[in-house]
Amino acid sequence: MLVGRQKRAGHLGLARSNRVRTAADVAHRQRLGAGNVARMHTGFHPFTNAVENDCLFAYESRCKAAFDKIEPVLREIAQFQHDSNFIIKAQELARLLLNLELPEHLLENTWIAPLEMGKLYAWCVFETFRLFADEFYSDKPLAQESDADFQHFIESCGFHTVDFSPCADGRLAHTISYVLRLPYKGVRRKSYAGAMFDVEDSLQKWVEVEHRRLSESLPNSASEPTRYLKAAVYHYSSSLPGQEGCAAHGSDAAKAAEGAMSRLLAFQQGVQNSFCCGASIDLMLIGIDTDNDAIRIHCPDASGNPDGENYIDAQAVYDATRHANPADSERIISELIEQKSSAASREDNRGLVKFMARLLFNNISQIDYVRNNFNGCYSDIGHQERFIGMGVGFEEVQLRNLTYFAYLKTVEQNATDVDVGIKIFTGLNIKRGLPAPVVIRYDYHGNVPGARERAVAKVHCLQQAMAARFPEQTQQGLIHTMLVVRDCSADNSIEVVGGSTQPGVTGGGH
Repeated sequence: MLVGRQKRAGHLGLARSNRVRTAADVAHRQRLGAGNVARMHTGFHPFTNAVENDCLFAYESRCKAAFDKIEPVLREIAQFQHDSNFIIKAQELARLLLNLELPEHLLENTWIAPLEMGKLYAWCVFETFRLFADEFYSDKPLAQESDADFQHFIESCGFHTVDFSPCADGRLAHTISYVLRLPYKGVRRKSYAGAMFDVEDSLQKWVEVEHRRLSESLPNSASEPTRYLKAAVYHYSSSLPGQEGCAAHGSDAAKAAEGAMSRLLAFQQGVQNSFCCGASIDLMLIGIDTDNDAIRIHCPDASGNPDGENYIDAQAVYDATRHANPADSERIISELIEQKSSAASREDNRGLVKFMARLLFNNISQIDYVRNNFNGCYSDIGHQERFIGMGVGFEEVQLRNLTYFAYLKTVEQNATDVDVGIKIFTGLNIKRGLPAPVVIRYDYHGNVPGARERAVAKVHCLQQAMAARFPEQTQQGLIHTMLVVRDCSADNSIEVVGGSTQPGVTGGGH
């Protein structure tokens, strides 16, 4: 039985989140204000938003701490599982240290059968994620500038929609809200292993966007000469380039960039061949150093598309603007981009360069974020995800190394992404006897009749497909699942509709 909502809210520090949101919002507006000078701290770049950094670090720290406490607390609970008052002791520790009320069905009968510690571990991860999602949707701790303000900005750059496809690696899960400091509601984000996004899915989204522009003038009228910006985000490791780069491309940064670029060009060509509107598509290729979150943005070539060999590095921008006036930031960064690429100075690339300058400016704060909070390089330069997320959704996951995400509608469709996730968690958990916790998710539009019922059926089908693909791990309880759906047309949290840790389910099956 779960504790009351007020008590549960304290689990992730909800009492503080309104203050965090307000501070981040004010800081963001100040940063964008005319003539604003960013807070000056010793060792900080003059463009760095220190207030926002403090707020983001507080949120990241307390959320990850909630997940990271689970294993040590359960180790302590396991020591007295044969005591006569075991359930009382276990619940006391769980309430005190995890702020969770453990499920009675996983604590009973320990006097005659071993405690199902793997299942209990998975349940705690799932419940922590549920509370994390509740906070995200109720308190909006990462809310920054308004959607309207951001839409006005991208339209000033000549775009009406910005669509990002990062790699599914958990080290890129914070790409939007942290690395690029963009409002998560203002951009589309769908992650794929190796940033090898589904071209047909992106084409379908493009059609949907252009239809709304024609029929509803949303986000703007189809008569306005704005374009659709599609960006792919690959990654690499500067400290261990041959080991901790993108697994989908053999830790080869050049291949990762080439692979992402091939999908961008296929998408652009697909629009051109199907609708004769290829010119309405702009492309962007971004690399992220997962050691320190510094980005590189590939400059436009003579055709306006990203040049695979020519990019501007945010670390170079950081150094070149170390003593610059923040009020002149856009001009200075734009000039640096133009120095790297003669094509950047062309009139038809001006909007793209303006958007690139914004991303590079924003990334300076993230470079200082890592410098000041992690001594310039993350200690977890490799995989340290807490659970796997698979299906459709997960807007609330905006934190680095929290989740490995596999976007899919069927397991067979993106089997490679699922296999990579299980391979990662074989090293993280399964080899140590802990299960891989898998949240199977499907978001739906509640205004469509029968959508919820179809979403529920979908997550159950995905669970069955997972069990069939990994039968040994499932039967041994080394993969556990939680099934959730969410009405994405409302601003509600997730709804749990099943899973392997529910009462009456044995092993990791369904």
